[in-house]
Amino acid sequence: MHKTDELQANILCKSCGLCCTGHLFIWVRLKAVELDRSQALGLNVIRSDPRQRGFTQPCPLWQGQCTIYTSPDYPRVCRTYQCRLLIEVNNGDTPLKDALSSIEQVKGTIRELETHLPVASNNNFRERLVAYIESTERPARHEKTDSELRQKAESLLDFYEKVFGIKDLLDRLQEQR
Repeated sequence: MHKTDELQANILCKSCGLCCTGHLFIWVRLKAVELDRSQALGLNVIRSDPRQRGFTQPCPLWQGQCTIYTSPDYPRVCRTYQCRLLIEVNNGDTPLKDALSSIEQVKGTIRELETHLPVASNNNFRERLVAYIESTERPARHEKTDSELRQKAESLLDFYEKVFGIKDLLDRLQEQR
């Protein structure tokens, strides 16, 4: 990667962090050899199913930025993951300024939705968003607000797919359409 591209990638990733905060993913896959090291770093490691070994999101080590970025035990997937937006910036298809604007737009939508999502035992935004959209319960007295929020939530999922390349968020919702 060219030095300028690397700088732009760092700026974009550090201003975003959505792949670390539980907004895009429920969990992150790890290689078997990374499990112990990742747990020692403080990640919430999942070991029960060999097909789903990894750590849960949001990453407990995200404090507005990655606190283990320079660690030699930094998980490989964290080091190598590139969302569609990052790839487009690196390829010169999307200017960094436009990418940063997209990040601010999606974060604004997330902030709007966050306060309306159901409280859950875990604090993963993605799981709470899916539960909200899939919920068949509709508050009668707030029908208009609920409809607007559902529309905003579905727009956010479309944005995730279009901008970040995340398309496995809601299998059942796609089947219902």
